[in-house]
Amino acid sequence: MSGHGDAQPMTARKSGPLSGTAAVPGDKSISHRALIFGAMAVGETKITGLLEGQDVLDTAKAMRAFGAEVTQHGPGAWSVHGVGVGGFREPADVIDCGNSGTGVRLIMGCMATTGMTATFTGDASLRKRPMGRVTDPLALFGARAYGRHGGRLPMTIVGAANPVPVRYALPVASAQVKSAVLLAGLNAPGETVVIEKEPTRDHSERMLLGFGAELHVEKGAEGHIITLKGQPELRPQTVAVPRDPSSAAFPVCAALIVEGSDILVPGVSQNLTRNGLYITLVEMGAEIEFQNPREEGGEPVADLRVRFSGNMKGIEVPPERAPSMIDEYPILSVVAAFASGKTVMRGVKELRVKESDRIDAMARGLEACGVTIEEDEDTLIVHGMGAGGVPGGATAATHLDHRIAMSFLVCGMAAQKPVSVDDASPIVTSFPIFEGLMTGLGATLTR
Repeated sequence: MSGHGDAQPMTARKSGPLSGTAAVPGDKSISHRALIFGAMAVGETKITGLLEGQDVLDTAKAMRAFGAEVTQHGPGAWSVHGVGVGGFREPADVIDCGNSGTGVRLIMGCMATTGMTATFTGDASLRKRPMGRVTDPLALFGARAYGRHGGRLPMTIVGAANPVPVRYALPVASAQVKSAVLLAGLNAPGETVVIEKEPTRDHSERMLLGFGAELHVEKGAEGHIITLKGQPELRPQTVAVPRDPSSAAFPVCAALIVEGSDILVPGVSQNLTRNGLYITLVEMGAEIEFQNPREEGGEPVADLRVRFSGNMKGIEVPPERAPSMIDEYPILSVVAAFASGKTVMRGVKELRVKESDRIDAMARGLEACGVTIEEDEDTLIVHGMGAGGVPGGATAATHLDHRIAMSFLVCGMAAQKPVSVDDASPIVTSFPIFEGLMTGLGATLTR
């Protein structure tokens, strides 16, 4: 499990041109939700393309602990025999969610209105992350939470035996919090309403509709207003998981900065709440073609043709774009280092409470590689050094964060001197085939 056991250092050296097809794994957000919604439906849900990273496997294990029958039939092919909304049984043991903030927060939402008690923990990274942003709205339903100081794991949730519906305005743009509230609302009578000032990834809303929930979204003076009717009977579905745009970001960005590269990344989700990075890269001058646009499993997808782009320019990323690319700022900061001029990323304070403080982790690592950085609580500014201009030659601390590890390994593929990370083991949580996929394209990675 991520963060457990011995550290696994890894080094990336300057690569020749990357070429070939990068078939990245299934989307992590949709994989979590497919398992959870399947467990809350009545009957058998079939899933193809499921991401088999440790985060998702921990969610599968949790759904078994709550009484669902979860079976793997082959690579990416799974089935879930669900127990229905409100049908979870009380788990016999502690639920270990490993490294996954999405997993633990959504599962807390599922059981918060069931009248049972469950205790949650995770790895060293997850135990540092704040849970109050989820437990506060769950308390409005009647659930109670008992955790460590600061609202951190391990934490016991006592579900509400007689839940009431809530109306909740999100204080921060967070798809995890929104989804947890909607999941809790499934087993509450009446209508639960979630209001978000800024739209966040909408996989939960799409999947709820697909499973037969009564839900509608409207725009009002307060923002997006999502209304869910409680206590439905969810219908099992066949879920085709599209490829993960957050994982695709790593081979895409590597191809943009490694001279002579030309790769194809097929079937990548183009959900409008997830594609902020790709819009930003094109604005910087990245050579990306979006080929064969289509819909798979209720999600828009496209094949990405990506070529080395040596003339990229720094830009100011609009802060309102942050929710659609919050996980991609680490790898964007690497691309920014190889662009010309200054790239300004504002409105990114949410990065401070991810698997690590990602602003600090990227700033310190890029500085060690010879890049000039400015930062404050809500801002990261990278002074680009142009194509091939990053000196490298450093070891970056990953802080048990998979995206920090992969970002610096991509940096090393184009830097003048090798770049190492102190621990690549967390990569398995979201992108277990990262090393093999990147070396297959031509990257030089050594342990």
